[in-house]
Amino acid sequence: MISVASCFSQLLSLVDRAAFARAVRKHQAERGAKGFSCWEQFVAMLFCQMGAAHSLREICGGLATAMGKLAHLGLRQAPTRSTLSYANTHRPWQLYQTVFEDLLQRCQVLAANKKRRFRFKHPLRSLDASVIELCIKVFDWARFQRTKGAIKLHLQLDHQGCLPCWAVVTDGDTNDVRVAQKLEFAPGTIVVIDRGYLDYALYERWTRSGVYFVTRSRTNMLYEVLEKREVPMRGNVKSDEIIRLTSEHARERCTSRLRQVVVWDAEKECELFFLTNIFHLAASTIGAIYKDRWQIELFFKALKQNLKIKTFVGTSENAVNVQIWTALIAMLLLKFLLLKSTWAWSLSNLAAMLRFNLLTYRDLWAWLDAPFKIPITVPEGEQLTLLR
Repeated sequence: MISVASCFSQLLSLVDRAAFARAVRKHQAERGAKGFSCWEQFVAMLFCQMGAAHSLREICGGLATAMGKLAHLGLRQAPTRSTLSYANTHRPWQLYQTVFEDLLQRCQVLAANKKRRFRFKHPLRSLDASVIELCIKVFDWARFQRTKGAIKLHLQLDHQGCLPCWAVVTDGDTNDVRVAQKLEFAPGTIVVIDRGYLDYALYERWTRSGVYFVTRSRTNMLYEVLEKREVPMRGNVKSDEIIRLTSEHARERCTSRLRQVVVWDAEKECELFFLTNIFHLAASTIGAIYKDRWQIELFFKALKQNLKIKTFVGTSENAVNVQIWTALIAMLLLKFLLLKSTWAWSLSNLAAMLRFNLLTYRDLWAWLDAPFKIPITVPEGEQLTLLR
């Protein structure tokens, strides 16, 4: 760690430069490059995310004003707009997906030591997707409807630390189920999904491979009750039943026994029907697992509110993917800081405060634990003397 460096420089030190170089060679990302490296592109795009820059002009201008601080960032000089635009358009976005996966492993090791919300030791994952609207006249490759453009970000959230552990960007009209069908989970994993992922054949495949799921039942689902389980006198569980699907469509695709739990929602004053293949956990736990799915909704909200993922500095498909993956990397870095800090940060507050101090000289790790007590460090030779 550099003894005197900006918070941004210390944040970049979390990215393994050797692993980054291997990823560059793997994807041949610098083939034909002349002077402007992939690391410099990455620093510029991460500055866009952490500094909330709205355009290429703000990215390049903001880095240019950093003056002597660029050396600590691994930059020789601030890029020009045309150079950065060309790199975002032509260099493979898969490079940043690889960087994301490498950083994710470090975050998961740190999150594994945190206290679990549930007593069971099954890995808990949530699947969901969010549509990002685009102007069809500018992003003509992202046609969604006749007069609209959009892409869809599919995400898998690891509830141990609320880390995004998998993502893919597709066309706006791609069905969520089609994406889920391509995923593989380790036996014992609990996958939480909403009704948008309805696929009885997928439920059967997961059940046979030892993967658990929790979802909402369809209101018109046909089934027969095989067994009624006892429910506690107190609590919000109304019924707990072992069922078998009876409709012709469902019976052909799913022959396994399932479990339906009915829970009373006091806030909405209605009954919630949950469908699962988990038989060894309490009915109240099934309801709590689905309620915890709200974490992925909060993640999408935080991603869109605190990072640059709704407006883009490039118009090509590759440039959009580069910006999305650097946003996910920035989110991992913020999550890493939250996991390391003892201060009661919210993610939005941390993102804002870090943005204000991005290029200031502070001990980042001391500042995380005492943000209002750690003074700015002035390097030797930069003190200003007052003239009498």
